[in-house]
Amino acid sequence: MTAIRALLAFACSWLLALPAASETAGQREGTHQGADFIISVPANWNGGLVMFAHGYQGEGPGRGSVEFSPLGNHLEAKGIAWAASGFRAVTYRPDWFLDDTLALRQRVIREFGPVRWTAIHGKSMGGHIAVAGLELHPEIFQAGLTECGVVDGVGEVDWLFAYTAAAEYFSGANLLDTPRPAFSRLVNETVLPALGMPGSYTERGRRFDSVVKHLAGGDVALRLDGLARRYVANLNPRNPGTQAAEEFSRHADTRHIRYAIDPDLGVDAEALNRAIRRVEPAPGARSRAANPVFAEFTGRLQAPLITLHETADFRVPLALEQNYRRKVDAAGSGQRLVQRVVAGAGHCAIDSRVREQAFDDLLAWMETGAAPRGDDLSGDLGKLGR
Repeated sequence: MTAIRALLAFACSWLLALPAASETAGQREGTHQGADFIISVPANWNGGLVMFAHGYQGEGPGRGSVEFSPLGNHLEAKGIAWAASGFRAVTYRPDWFLDDTLALRQRVIREFGPVRWTAIHGKSMGGHIAVAGLELHPEIFQAGLTECGVVDGVGEVDWLFAYTAAAEYFSGANLLDTPRPAFSRLVNETVLPALGMPGSYTERGRRFDSVVKHLAGGDVALRLDGLARRYVANLNPRNPGTQAAEEFSRHADTRHIRYAIDPDLGVDAEALNRAIRRVEPAPGARSRAANPVFAEFTGRLQAPLITLHETADFRVPLALEQNYRRKVDAAGSGQRLVQRVVAGAGHCAIDSRVREQAFDDLLAWMETGAAPRGDDLSGDLGKLGR
């Protein structure tokens, strides 16, 4: 009886801390600390909260556009609240946007009452925000879900410049040092004639394709279809210009990249690694003390994380998932990461049923402590996602 009374007292204290359901239910929109937002609290709110972090919206003036959570209806049906920030700027600044997300969460608590748990759901760039949130604020976030996410953080910008450096080497064009708009002319007039395109490569293009295959994660399903969509778009000069993510580019570092190539193409891998130019970060970049969101992730997860990724996403390649798995395992947190892969050649086209099932599995994981199934990203990559 003493235990029952204590449990009832705890439950009543939590319920009394909340405003009446009729006063809290509904959806609110507005601006908070320079960022637009949506907050949605169902009438039967159970105290759970999911913060949604959207993807990169390009470069431009003003603040970003707020996006409706793709899990919104599913969460509301379960009595779970959600909130989404439009972020304070239109650029690639997950450090700022994590702060915007944390500030919005505090507003939810202030206006609607305490939460039982908070999960973070990140899409594309939002995956960078989500993983940073889980690693840096374990006291805030009790779980995470990403889709097509930049789960390895600055590993994304490393990939883009490693890709460009390989194209520079095989085409003979000075890509890294050529500013825009001359960069675009160089690509069209020199690089593409030298390498060809997916499906119609030159000999040098076949070598480039092999290097990119290994760089992006392996010979995955729909690989050439995915590569064709980003074949030119992934090329970037070292100084990206004002219309690109300048701050993100400042942190690029390819010195740790190990290039690989299939053995039947007449190129020695060791010679290749000596010859391809390396990109170094700007002074002070990638400093954990200065800005941990733009530093290497540690892999030290203290809460469960489920990631969803398409096989042939060449905007945010599967290699980022593989890299983060290695970091999590090395940190001794491997049991807290479940990765799932679906066959696809695009970016952020995860089916709603796959997303909702992943969230339900994450919720069950939080409640029971039993991890759901995941995919092995080191196995037979050709069958992965099928």
